[in-house]
Amino acid sequence: MKNKTKGIYIHIPFCRKKCNYCDFLSFPAGDELKTNYIEALVRELHLSEQINGKYEVDSVYIGGGTPSVLKPELMEKLLKAVNETFNLKKDCEFTVECNPGTLDKEKIRTFADGGVNRVSLGVQSLDEAHLKRLGRIHTRTDVFSSLNELRLAGIDNINLDLMFSLPDQTLADWDETLQRTLWFDPAHVSFYGLTLEEGTPMYEDFKSGLIEAYEDDEDRELYYHALNLLESKGYVHYEISNAAKPGKESKHNLKYWTMMDYIGFGLGAHSFNEGVRFSNTTDIDTYISCYYGSTPVKLEREWVHENSEKENIEEFMFTGLRLVRGVSASYFKELFGKKIEAVYGEEFNKLIDHGFMEKVGDYYRFTSYGMDLANVSLREFV
Repeated sequence: MKNKTKGIYIHIPFCRKKCNYCDFLSFPAGDELKTNYIEALVRELHLSEQINGKYEVDSVYIGGGTPSVLKPELMEKLLKAVNETFNLKKDCEFTVECNPGTLDKEKIRTFADGGVNRVSLGVQSLDEAHLKRLGRIHTRTDVFSSLNELRLAGIDNINLDLMFSLPDQTLADWDETLQRTLWFDPAHVSFYGLTLEEGTPMYEDFKSGLIEAYEDDEDRELYYHALNLLESKGYVHYEISNAAKPGKESKHNLKYWTMMDYIGFGLGAHSFNEGVRFSNTTDIDTYISCYYGSTPVKLEREWVHENSEKENIEEFMFTGLRLVRGVSASYFKELFGKKIEAVYGEEFNKLIDHGFMEKVGDYYRFTSYGMDLANVSLREFV
């Protein structure tokens, strides 16, 4: 499964403060560790060029953590390395994740000068009480200020990340966040239900009875309220939890959902390249020791797995059915040399009979009912 273009993911594991719901690979760090990490990361990028040659890259995504905690000089060094190392297409989507509480004019100007043309803001809520409960470091005013400064710098392809089904959140609370979000007129909106992950402070609060999880029907009410409102304002619902203005769908995320190649750099970064999945070490001392210094060596992957055809087919279905359009029968035939019905005809018939799926033209896709029960429906394909 060779793709003509590659996506690049770069992980920045640092944040100012761990949020109460977060179980991602992220943590606070001092200036020395951040400096050493960026030095090592730049070496990894350059070493990749030496071994693998130039990539034609159509998406770059710097995620975390909170990349915007980096000082401008460190971000400038990283962006310079990306531009020097990779063959970026003219229409390359170049995204940086940011927390509104860590942005300022100088950082935003560094983004723009370094080729960043898209920013994903971790807003989560525009209700001050909910932001405090989540452990976010920003305020509603910070969001407004960040959006204004980004647009003044010429970056107007902006995604806002939102969360619903928060403890004690009412429909009115959620509607206020959505209405204010639409007033900001972002190009893209991601909206996710809160997941209480083990090991997080919010999960401990849940176990202790201090907060309650939302019932499924209440969660779905908030979800569809967002979806209906976004669609009424011209946003296209293209993935379970994502909507965008026409033509502003996330190229980076679409790579994940359509099994296109992407290569990860940095601590714990995952990759999928020509049918092989692999990841970097999650130990920051090991990572820095390999790449930092005058004689860097290529870091051995922490985990490598070459997909079988069966695994590729299952992943194609599992990721592709997250998309509202579903999976293409003709593209399946092009990739795997067989008809999709020959592999999943029985499963399709069963799900269609129960109202979970439908066939529209070349695509098999979930109905709204099937989307609501996607975790159950997807089990049919693995």
